[in-house]
Amino acid sequence: MFCPFCRHPDSRVIDSRTSDDGLSIRRRRQCPECGRRFSTTETASLNVIKRSGIVEPFSREKIVSGVRKACQGRPVSDADLALLAQRVEETIRATGVAQIDANDIGLAILPPLRELDEVAYLRFASVYQGFDSLEDFEAAITLLRVAHAPEHDTEGEGAALQ
Repeated sequence: MFCPFCRHPDSRVIDSRTSDDGLSIRRRRQCPECGRRFSTTETASLNVIKRSGIVEPFSREKIVSGVRKACQGRPVSDADLALLAQRVEETIRATGVAQIDANDIGLAILPPLRELDEVAYLRFASVYQGFDSLEDFEAAITLLRVAHAPEHDTEGEGAALQ
């Protein structure tokens, strides 16, 4: 670690603390050459492999902007989107991979988005699951309806048929 003041190639760690979210470490350092102190923040790198093959750093902001388009006109706040992006990042980091395909990020967005807003989920899923026809939409809607169906009372149904 180079000193930002004198460019000495070494420094001594005085204090280390984990951030509140547990995803980074803040270190207080001192340069042995000039004696000045400075702080650094260390995070595990997570890179995204885009469809074009370009590799770039992971960005929660890109998740928010992509999901915001699917949520247009829906009752979803910026705070909801920020929380969704945080959940997606935590899910991806929990896998322990250093690089992830952009499409896999899109698929990781689907479960928390489904909980947040089902219409936005369908909009987003149509892109990332490659819906090609109305039947694909109908199948996804049927799955959502099945998930919302109340538990059936078999005695009640039999009585209604008689």
